Amino acid sequence: MRDTHTERLGIVVAVDGSPSSTAAVEWAARDADLRKVPLRIVHVMPSEPVAEGWYSVNMPDGFSQWQEEYAKQIVSDAHKLAESHVAPDRADQVTTEILGGAIVHTLVELSEHAELIAVGCRGQGTVAGALLGSVSSGLAHHARCPVAVIHDEQPVDAQAPVVVGVDGSPTSELATEIAFDEASRRGVGLVALHAWTDMGRLGIAKIGWAPIEWRNIKVQEEEVLAERLSGWSERYPDVEVTRVLVSDEPAPRLLEQAENAQLVVVGSHGRGAVPTTLLGSVSRTVVNSARVPVIVARVPHGHRPDHQV
Repeated sequence: MRDTHTERLGIVVAVDGSPSSTAAVEWAARDADLRKVPLRIVHVMPSEPVAEGWYSVNMPDGFSQWQEEYAKQIVSDAHKLAESHVAPDRADQVTTEILGGAIVHTLVELSEHAELIAVGCRGQGTVAGALLGSVSSGLAHHARCPVAVIHDEQPVDAQAPVVVGVDGSPTSELATEIAFDEASRRGVGLVALHAWTDMGRLGIAKIGWAPIEWRNIKVQEEEVLAERLSGWSERYPDVEVTRVLVSDEPAPRLLEQAENAQLVVVGSHGRGAVPTTLLGSVSRTVVNSARVPVIVARVPHGHRPDHQV
């Protein structure tokens, strides 16, 4: 792709004309309007028009021209939709771009210059029953900025709270920063969930585990959660925070809270993940199974949350 993106792009949304893509445009336009940042609508055309399988088939004459016209129509429709979801005086902040190249690789490169990149959970080439498309999965694993994965199955209640998973890891710290900011801009409450357990997934005690009075551990974990939230609550006094502390695996409890939320924010991998892990089991489960938008807080290179607690 061309190397001209030295400016910050604000929010980038990837479009392909699918229902999930349409939902992503609507969500990204509203979020860009709330943040007062530009919105870049991007469609990526494969650089080589061939169908890959156990053999390759050359596309017929005129396919490239059709592909270009189709791409123009997709971004034109997306542009009109986005303009209808931003303030009239910000319509000039919505721009479009058609690029060629490998889709995930091209979008990952764009993410280096973006505040956030949004994508539908499933694209045109994904089986309807699949949980997550290849593009959304690729961005959730490799993007260099936070990724919003937008589901189109369920309308979102604008008065519902934002939910965030808190575990004290660096990406959780960024997730908390994002969640407070999103809740404040939307004028809604924030549900901060902290899940802990001294038992393994099969109900077997972890190594080094010893019987300890549960309420003592609960008090300790409450203090940890309060400490993690205190600085952010001072910065965002307008955000009413509901603390949820559970002795359980975090993914099912986050999905439980997501049923009554408008947005869920999770770290790309938690404190229990291997440092080189691209996407942790909790974030992967939530992105796959939630039916509301999910932001995966991928920490940009060199980024540190503004507030450390």
